[in-house]
Amino acid sequence: MSDREGPSSSGAADDDLSLPKATVYKLIAELLPPEINCAKETRDLVIECCVEFIHLISSEANEICEKESKKTISPEHVVQALKVLGFEAYVEEVEEVLKDHKQQVKDREKKVSKFEQSGFSQEELLAQQEALFAEARARAAAAQAQSGGPSS
Repeated sequence: MSDREGPSSSGAADDDLSLPKATVYKLIAELLPPEINCAKETRDLVIECCVEFIHLISSEANEICEKESKKTISPEHVVQALKVLGFEAYVEEVEEVLKDHKQQVKDREKKVSKFEQSGFSQEELLAQQEALFAEARARAAAAQAQSGGPSS
């Protein structure tokens, strides 16, 4: 069963938009003290509020984007939308998350594959791999011979 429960249709109407219930339920459970329970109806209401919040922010960011004659909503448009809609209290944290995200992307791009780091050609690496396989087969055969097992 999917995290997205409920009726679905071929059209993507606003009523069909949702967030993964299991993920939201887990977030709620992690944030509440262990002795506090949250009713299913309340969890569903939180999901609806989150969807509405996302819709509000993305609509405002889209308007800002269009005013700037841009075709892609940037993170800066989202930050500006938060300010316009009166959610200034979130801006600092959002900017910090954005900074962390950009750093993670930059770090990921810097990582070089093991193949590129090795300094060997593909043929040399293949030859090394074959030699390692041959050594492993020889060790396995020797171990089998010592234990008196069947030979292949």
